[in-house]
Amino acid sequence: MKKLPKKFTPWAFALFMSFFMSSFMSGVITLINTGFDAGFFARWGHAWVIAFPAAFFVAFAARPLVIKLVASTVE
Repeated sequence: MKKLPKKFTPWAFALFMSFFMSSFMSGVITLINTGFDAGFFARWGHAWVIAFPAAFFVAFAARPLVIKLVASTVE
């Protein structure tokens, strides 16, 4: 499988991190707020469609700050 060039690392990181975090968090919050019934997956999907772009932007924008915070707290 062909890989992306290294210069795309920040974009790939933001894409994968935002996908996993927005999927998990929107699912948990939807479950807590509305419960699990026949319409759960439709509500979760709707919440995820809204959450994913926001999570992508935050993951991409916050990456430099997070790298600095980790570097300052880990030996």
